[in-house]
Amino acid sequence: MNAYQSDFLIIGSGVAGLLFALNTAHAGRVALVTKKEAMESNTNQAQGGIAAVLGGNDSFDLHIEDTLSSGAGLCHPEVVRLVVEEGPQRIAELVERGVSFNRRLNASPGEFDLGREGGHSRNRIVHTQDMTGREVERALLAQVREHPNIELFENHIAIDLITHSTRMKRGLVTTTHEEHCCGAYVLDRQTRQVVPFVSRIVLLATGGAGKVYLYTSNPDIATGDGLAMAYRAGATLANLEFVQFHPTCLYHPEAKNFLISEAVRGEGAILLDARGDRFMERYDPARELACRDVVARAIDTELKKSGDDAVFLDISGKDPDFIRERFPNLYENCLRFGIDMTREPIPVVPAAHYMCGGVVTDTEGRTDIRQLYAVGETACTGLHGANRLASNSLLEALVYAHRAAQQALEEVTAGSLPEVPAPPAWDEVGTTDSDERIMVSQNWDEIRRFMWSYVGIVRSDKRLERARRRIEMIQQEIRDYYWNFKVTGDLIELRNLAMVAELIIRSATHRKESRGLHYNIRYPERDDKRWLKDTILRRSFVG
Repeated sequence: MNAYQSDFLIIGSGVAGLLFALNTAHAGRVALVTKKEAMESNTNQAQGGIAAVLGGNDSFDLHIEDTLSSGAGLCHPEVVRLVVEEGPQRIAELVERGVSFNRRLNASPGEFDLGREGGHSRNRIVHTQDMTGREVERALLAQVREHPNIELFENHIAIDLITHSTRMKRGLVTTTHEEHCCGAYVLDRQTRQVVPFVSRIVLLATGGAGKVYLYTSNPDIATGDGLAMAYRAGATLANLEFVQFHPTCLYHPEAKNFLISEAVRGEGAILLDARGDRFMERYDPARELACRDVVARAIDTELKKSGDDAVFLDISGKDPDFIRERFPNLYENCLRFGIDMTREPIPVVPAAHYMCGGVVTDTEGRTDIRQLYAVGETACTGLHGANRLASNSLLEALVYAHRAAQQALEEVTAGSLPEVPAPPAWDEVGTTDSDERIMVSQNWDEIRRFMWSYVGIVRSDKRLERARRRIEMIQQEIRDYYWNFKVTGDLIELRNLAMVAELIIRSATHRKESRGLHYNIRYPERDDKRWLKDTILRRSFVG
């Protein structure tokens, strides 16, 4: 199979990948690979909005302070300042590209309707009702589809990165950090053929890994593909123990992955237990506007104490017309499940939501493998620390997609990049079509269940050890299966999901304290003397 050649290869079609594509396409050929349809991304699910300093009573210093406070000591201050100060420019860029944000009534040009969410000291969330991610994705994707230099490959799933030193036998990748990334092996899900994509610059923008947990707000595509591929290729990862659990996912037997935005609490909703009592004041002075880790642990504690299935989020005290106008998507979806949020509380539970850790990058989005970039939830830039501040995720994606594109353009136009070599052929000798697909579905289900039970909101050494033993057995099963059968999309995702589960377990076991999103009942206190540092992961190393 002949390789597909481009100047820029982007894996992932969320806001970070789309913006990078648009900002580089004038300088070369862009291939954008996405494993389902392009609109199916974590960006498209984002309800709340984008945090940026746009109001007259706000300041960069206040946004920085809120971000550092949320990050529990592990944010990189220079990165926080960089992202916050570039935020307004990136919002302006989206507006220029046709994104429509809510404005205040009778507002002057540029005056947005700014919301507020947990952890923020000011109203600074620019939004499009409660469907901000969908609006951003719509505007950027329309331009990507029309650009003559961008080719979109939907229903293509990346298997592994190709590096200059790759010795290829079915994804067994070996490399050193002195080598460079020059593409990826990609499965066309329709033809079932593996196609080498070679490129001068490779960008990982594959989103997070929420599907490693039984309950998640993430779409089905969130299987940690970029994290796993980067790790297998030898890149450095960091802080994977810090998994953010969103406090409020709709609890209903027919609802799947439906998030109740933090903006609802920002507009005055309160949390009640099954008896109708408000409980957040027992956990934090900010009550419902406390940071997400505090609210999620409080709900988890209340549910464990009471044995109830859910707590309740109540905004029915607000004007019904305001609720329907501010949250049209939430209102309509809740009605589909028989819940009128203007009149009654919404049953909610915590769910895995966001990976604060990821592939380590510099301030230009570069990893420690040459020509390999990572942006968005796939990356660990140092912005989020031990707990992401609400609505800083899309902000980070915008800022780093812009910066990565500028750096990549410099590299390409300078002519200093090494020649892209012909990749080794994909080797399927000795493999057959699978006749044991139950292995995939069984192990997928088991991973998600034990990760929820043992490596969830509250952890312990015993639970982590149980999880480690389980994942070792499953990893061996997957390896045996992988070498004997032709690859499928489901197998690729399971392989990646298992790898990310192992890395989360290793990271959580290593950190002997409680900080931000990582809470271990054996070590309930924060320990700045020993653990005020990132958890670094490379192959055969954690520290």
